[in-house]
Formats: sequence, structure tokens, C-alpha cells
Amino acid sequence: MKIHEYQAKDILRQYGVSVPRGVVCFSEHEVIAAVQQLGGSRWVVKAQIHAGGRGQGGGIGVANTIQEVSQFAGKFLGMKLVTHQTNADGQEVRQVLVEEGVQIAKEYYVGMVIDRSRQRIVLMASSEGGMEIEAVAVRSPEKIHKVWIDPGTGLTDGEIDNIARLICMPANALDQVRICLHGLYRAFVEKEAMLVELNPLVLTENKNLLALDAKINFDSNALFRHPEIVALRDLNEEDPAEVEASAFGLSYISLDGNIGCLVNGAGLAMATMDIIKLYGGLPANFLDVGGGASKEKVTEAFKLMLKNPDLKAILVNIFGGIMKCDVIAEGVVAAAREVHLNVPLVVRLEGTNVEIGKRILAESGLPVISAGNMAEAAAKAVAAAKGASCPF
Repeated sequence: MKIHEYQAKDILRQYGVSVPRGVVCFSEHEVIAAVQQLGGSRWVVKAQIHAGGRGQGGGIGVANTIQEVSQFAGKFLGMKLVTHQTNADGQEVRQVLVEEGVQIAKEYYVGMVIDRSRQRIVLMASSEGGMEIEAVAVRSPEKIHKVWIDPGTGLTDGEIDNIARLICMPANALDQVRICLHGLYRAFVEKEAMLVELNPLVLTENKNLLALDAKINFDSNALFRHPEIVALRDLNEEDPAEVEASAFGLSYISLDGNIGCLVNGAGLAMATMDIIKLYGGLPANFLDVGGGASKEKVTEAFKLMLKNPDLKAILVNIFGGIMKCDVIAEGVVAAAREVHLNVPLVVRLEGTNVEIGKRILAESGLPVISAGNMAEAAAKAVAAAKGASCPF
């Protein structure tokens, strides 16, 4: 789960990480009040969307007058901001963050992610702040320094001091670095984050260390322990189909293809998409109905897939373990009848109660294309999507 920059800064502030003073605004009128509240003579107006590259996309403005602040806000609010992390249509800006301007002396990068290969949180830092860390990795990999944090001891002062030295942080800023990185680590662990980035983390001309930009992504599987994080979710920033899917307990991700996939189990879903590609097709979605799907859940899954105007065929691939094949078959029949299915439907069933499931499909009177294995199912789905006959 992603949140906005201003929300990430609110969280980090609670953990002692210094951030610029700022006010989130949803209208030009609120922007004027924010400037008056902040005071000063220089402000930064930042479009708030769940994507990076806002500066390059024209979503950040530096203003020296209240009129300029208002102009930037008027430009940003309601615009479709296109960055390298959005699709071609961009993302609508519904709020802006107005912050006090700061005089930057030096920019740094600091981030934390989970390194699954080592089963530890890794702290990454670089003197090349303000750039995408992927670009730094390509251009100057030697400038990215890492610390794999022992979960038993946590991030130590010695590790912080060493990485501060490696990124050439001034010695007189060391106390601030310790406060910042200890706070960052505590926030990561206690909020069960997947990623935290400060880019840039800046040293101002007044020798203050500030997180000028902040990004936090959370482990969605841990959200049941964090209602305070769930409350920050902005559904406007998410795919409507994926939002609807989550309401029914479905794991759904929209893709660019035309073959819908309904599968039980994330691993099997990935394998299904791979084999569709192998046979020359393109999956339209990732859809995992889980191990305990009901007829109602299967019906909702079909409705989601059919909302895709590019859909040409559907492949149902079920391995019945906890999820019994007859239950899926009943769900498929009920869904096909309720939604008036108008695209070819390929079904491959295997596992618990498979013969009962196949009989339900055969006796349904629906034009279901049966398949005995994954290869046959993929080939038939790809052929159906192309309107061609299948060699099987």
C-alpha cells in the first residue's frame, strides 16, 4: 500500500525525522491560508500523487510570492500529471503540499527496503541525492553504500556513523544523522513498511538535516494490525477494479493483455500468465481467488474481468486442494449465467472433486472449452482470443 508524501512526512515526524513545515491543500483558497500560516518569503508547491518523477513531469513549483503559489496550485489541482511512474494518461492531482522553502547546501539519498535474500532490512545511502537510485546504480554504483541491519540488535550508532562517513556527511551533522536514521528504522519496523525513501535528504545552509521528500510503501498483508495506516489509503490513486476486488477479498491486478485469468493461488496464477505468454498470448490480469473462494466470489471475479473492454477470452485454471473443483465449477456456471458471458471460456480443473466439477460444467449447457492440462488450456485460450482454431 502506498501513501502520499505529506502523509509519509507526518509519520516520520512522529519518529523524530525532521521535515520542512508544510500544509496539504485541496483548493486554491486553502493554499492562500497555508502561505499565511507558514510565513516566510519562499515556498514550494508539490502535486500529491502516488508516483515519483513529479518534478520532471511539471508537478513541483518554487514560488517567491503568494500570487505564484496560487498560480502553481491552480495549475496543479485537477491536472493529469504524467511521470515515468504513471501510465500515458497520467494521474489526476487532487491535493497539493505547500511547504516552506529551504536553502539547500547538499542533497543525499537514504532508503530502507527488505532484502529477502538475506532476510534483513537493508539501509542504503548515497551522496547522489535528488536522483532516482536506479540511475545512480547504473551510473555510479560505487556511490551506493549499504548496511544489512541485524534484527536482534537493530541499527547501531556505529553503523550510522560509518555510513555517514561514506556519503561524506559533515561531522558536525552526525547527531542529526543518528536521530534521523534511528527514527527511520523504528518507523520501518513498527509500521511494517516495505520501503522507505528520503530523496533528497538535505543539509541546509543553516546546517539542518531535513527530509525534503519522503516515500513509504507498506506491507498490505500487515495492514490488519495498522488501522491508522489503512485510514491513509487514497482510493482515487488506485485502479478502480483493484479497489473493487479488494472489497471481495480477491487479489487482482490489471494488465495490458486480452486473456482474463482466474486462478487459485498466487504461484499458479504467475505460472498461468507465463504459459499464456509462451503460447503467444497476453494476460489481461492477475487474479487469485484464494483457497476458500465461494460461488459469490467467483461471480465477482468474472464481473471484474468482463469490465475490461479489451477482453477476448477467459482462462480458468484451478488446482483443487483446499479449493474444491466442484465449488469452482458451480461458481463458473453461476457467474457465466449472471453476467451473460460473451467471450470464450476455457476451463482446466485438477485436484479435489475434479470429476464432479467437470460433470457440472458439461451438464451446464454452457459453451465451455475444456482442457486437460495447462499447456492445452493456454493454447486454447490464445487461439480463442485470436478467433482461431486450436490444434488440440
